[in-house]
Amino acid sequence: MNKNIPANAIEIENLNKIYAGGKKQEPKQALDDVSLQVKRGSIFGLLGPNGAGKSTLINIMAGLVIKSSGNVRIWDYDIDKNPRNARASIGIVPQEVNTDAFFTPRQSLELQAGLYGVKKADQRTDDILKIINLEDKADSHARRLSGGMKRRLMVGKAMVHAPPILVLDEPTAGVDVDLRQQLWANIRALNDQGVTILLTTHYLEEAEELCDTIAIINHGKVITSEPKETLLARVDNKEITFCLDRDLLELPSAFDSSFAQMIGSRHLKMRYTPAEQSVGSLIEKIQMEGLGIVDISTDESNLEDVFLQLTKGS
Repeated sequence: MNKNIPANAIEIENLNKIYAGGKKQEPKQALDDVSLQVKRGSIFGLLGPNGAGKSTLINIMAGLVIKSSGNVRIWDYDIDKNPRNARASIGIVPQEVNTDAFFTPRQSLELQAGLYGVKKADQRTDDILKIINLEDKADSHARRLSGGMKRRLMVGKAMVHAPPILVLDEPTAGVDVDLRQQLWANIRALNDQGVTILLTTHYLEEAEELCDTIAIINHGKVITSEPKETLLARVDNKEITFCLDRDLLELPSAFDSSFAQMIGSRHLKMRYTPAEQSVGSLIEKIQMEGLGIVDISTDESNLEDVFLQLTKGS
């Protein structure tokens, strides 16, 4: 591996941020000993309730907020020792859409590149317009763009200096389903090109669909940071529904109402713990009652289950 290419795109170690209080307000610890590693080439999800500390963390990486203590390295550049290189290695796409209504996408990208010191000959305006699917709107004023187009333009503006890392802060907030799917496709395409993505979102299905690694932060503390599959496996119960071959008047005697219930007259729904009970044993109990099984459907645990389980008591 090239020694100049780090294994981790972002490294955060024992990061703390305390906002000073006022006359009637106590000091607020927004980040409490946060440590994270974002592997190069990953799509990393950063989840947490409102006020958990996600925005503070992003703003520290962007150089907009000064940390209280700890270390942050972006593309192996320390944000204190090499702030210029660290900031050049990251592109931030904020949640709020911020475009100049009288500039075209082409003009906006060229202006943004100029602000980053990218020479005219080195600008990749046409390439970026193609990546964000705005080639046909390149010379239309931003005021004529749809909301989804403006969001894609924001992604393009964050790419003008060719950063190896993109931070997307709630990129699909308030958009419709079709647009969300388009943005997901854009994110995957960028990642396929080698860009490391750090994604914050309140749409848990979005994180589950896109991310390979997920961290959950709450009250300024990291609760967990692990591969998505490992995280999903934390939920210790599943649901299974059996469609029976005849109508039932009541719950079969072999099943306790604490984990089994009738859904209509022919469906038996159960919540079970795989470590304690197998699907085979449930089927056997049903058959011992003299009932036949027409169909089986399962409801696997999802990220929402894990999120609620981990943040509920923290």
